[in-house]
Amino acid sequence: MSLPEAEENFSDLMSAAESGETIIVEKAGKPVVRFEPAEKAPRRPRRLGFLDGQMSVPDDFDAMCQDESIALFEGRDELPR
Repeated sequence: MSLPEAEENFSDLMSAAESGETIIVEKAGKPVVRFEPAEKAPRRPRRLGFLDGQMSVPDDFDAMCQDESIALFEGRDELPR
């Protein structure tokens, strides 16, 4: 749909989007705006902590591959082994 058509039919665009339709408005043949429903599907709430007690992080986690990471950061060709 072109920009002038969208301006003329704004209330129709709103109605179409409310009923689930997605409309793309173009300006000079290029898409510039997308009208779509604000909520396509209800979101399920996130469950925080659902893996509590099922995983562990090693004490040296932040030191793992430290030498390799530093070598990559410094741009060295050869990595420590």
